[in-house]
Amino acid sequence: MEAMNLANELGSILASEKVCGLTYDQAAIAAFVEQRVPANDMSFPSTLNMMVTGNAVQIEGLSPSAKTAHCTQVRRVAKSYGFAK
Repeated sequence: MEAMNLANELGSILASEKVCGLTYDQAAIAAFVEQRVPANDMSFPSTLNMMVTGNAVQIEGLSPSAKTAHCTQVRRVAKSYGFAK
């Protein structure tokens, strides 16, 4: 369950990159995955893909105010993990 939560949370941040006008550091994302996802977790890639796709659809449906709140927090999270350039 922890891996699924991580895939969901990371999926939300990754799905927000373009809509929030961010550019992510690919090495920082790779380091995050290497540190937090077990090397033998074969389900993580497909779960992450599903979560990125689902979150992207949800983000597109947000009102302007909800999108502002969403992107504000995404910027903060991305910066805290070194994702945002």
